[in-house]
Formats: sequence, structure tokens, C-alpha cells
Amino acid sequence: MSRNYSVKKQKYSAHLAELLTSHSHVLIADANNVGSKQLQDIRASLRGKATVLMGKNTQMRRVMRAVASEGYSDLYKLVALIKGNVGLIFTSSDIKQIRDQVGEFKVPAAAKAGTIAPCDVVVPPGPTGLDPGQTAFFQSLGIATKIAKGSIEILNEVKIITAGNKVGSSEVALLAKLGIKPFTYGLQVKKIYDMGYVYDPSILDISKEDLLNKFFTGVNWLAAVSLEIGYPTAASVPHSIRGAFKKIAAIGIEIDYIFDEIKDVKEAIDNPDKFAHAAPAAAVAPAGGAAPAGAAPAAVADEPEEEEDDIGGGGLFGADDDDEE
Repeated sequence: MSRNYSVKKQKYSAHLAELLTSHSHVLIADANNVGSKQLQDIRASLRGKATVLMGKNTQMRRVMRAVASEGYSDLYKLVALIKGNVGLIFTSSDIKQIRDQVGEFKVPAAAKAGTIAPCDVVVPPGPTGLDPGQTAFFQSLGIATKIAKGSIEILNEVKIITAGNKVGSSEVALLAKLGIKPFTYGLQVKKIYDMGYVYDPSILDISKEDLLNKFFTGVNWLAAVSLEIGYPTAASVPHSIRGAFKKIAAIGIEIDYIFDEIKDVKEAIDNPDKFAHAAPAAAVAPAGGAAPAGAAPAAVADEPEEEEDDIGGGGLFGADDDDEE
């Protein structure tokens, strides 16, 4: 018996050592309240993409230390994570995909006294199907009820368990009577070991857009600081070149030294009307092109002036002068 057990330990140790050296990613998952059938389903779904390995913590740590001493020193970080009832998921595939796939396998479970509640538990109002003889049980829990159609009915929504608190025996008994399984359990990834780095699984939810936004925000801050202290960096040099060109352009225009890059700016300064009327002239030109481009604006500009003369009245030859003669 002991010999067979020793052989199993050797096989397990060799298998774990092979997984540690052949996979770049390890997901450390909390395996509390996870049944054997549930583990089988998870292993079957991950076949070909990942390997789920359970075992005794002392043996896993011993194998990890042995492998770490053989040139894989980063594995010492993984040794520190082997605490409690944990399982290891080895993969070289996309970590986020594996994490999400493992999270799909959750089963409902009844509450157990003494365990820590992973979520709030609320009992909705309505009929319970229990006979009136059990009214005292609800009264002891402070739950308002009434008798309707021969059964107990809860009047108001009742929160009986708060997340993070220990589950009491009374709450367990109530949920059992009502046939409620309030919790769901499965392998829950707690930490990720990724080629020597350890981080929380929430990091996997950061998108490429988030990373780019953070990166460019940092670049902008770096450029601002570099410009302020006069220390050139790759982030600030483009801004420095742009500022230097503006100064050169201003000096060139001031001393009438025009080079190719500022010809358009100089022309816009010397002939502002050309640029101001270019777009309106094109807009009012007839589709057939019968009239010259310059004639149409002139005619339009003269008409309001004649109207102003007529409206004013009393010119040199106006009606008032005729009356005086």
C-alpha cells in the first residue's frame, strides 16, 4: 500500500515538474466547495488548451522549490501563492479566454452554517408553501408573515444574509425550508503567474484602448515636463521643433525673407481679401459661368448703397429742394 502511494507521489511530482517547465502561464484558483463532477466538466472543456491540477499544498510547494532550484528561480513567487484549497491551471493559450471559460462552470449550492457568504441573500415576498404551524419559526427570525390560502406568506422582501458575514444555522434552516440555493460555486481565479510576474485577474479586463490612453497620457505629461525644464526628450522634441519653426517663420516675415514653407502665410498676410473672398465668389458665381467672377460681387455690393440713398431722401435735387424753389 505504501509502495503504491510512493509511486503515485513520484508520478504526480514528475507530472507537476513537467507542467511547470513546459507552460508559461499558471492560474491559481480557489477550489472551495467545488465538487469532483464539476472539476471533470472543467477539465473536459479545457482539454487541449489547459491542464487543471489539484493536490496537497505541501507536495506542490516541495516540487516547485525543487524545480526553482534548477534554474527556474521565478517559481519561488508561485510557491508563496499555494495557500488554502487551491487548484492550478496550466496553459500557454490566451489567459483571458481560459479564465472566462473556467468561470462559466458554476453550480448552485445550498448555504452551509459557518461559511462566509459570497453574496447577499434576499428572500422575496410571496407564498412559501409552508403550513401555518411553522409561523413561530418566521417570528423568531423577525420576518413578517400572514396566513393566506392555508399557507404562510411573507409580506416584505427580507435580507437574511450579508456578503462577507458568516452564515448562521437559522438562516440555513430557513433557506432549506424554502428550497432556496442562494450561492453558486466554481473555480475562482485568484492570482495569475505569467512568466515570472504575478498579478490579479482583473488586469485581464483592461483593453488595448485603455492601455493606449494611459500611454499617451503619460507621453503628454512627459512632454510638458521636458518643455518646462528645458530638457529635450523624444516626447518633447516635436513640440520644440514646431515652436522653433513658428519663431523662424515670424522672423522671416518680419524681415521680408520668404522661403518655401511660409510663402502661403506671407501671401495671406499681403492679400487677405483674396483669401476672404475666394470662397464667397465661387459660391455666388452662376452655374453657366456667364458673368465674370469679379463682376457679380460688385453688383451685389452696389445695390444696398443705392437703396440707402433712396431711403434717406432730400438730396441736392430731392423733393425738398424743388419745394423751396
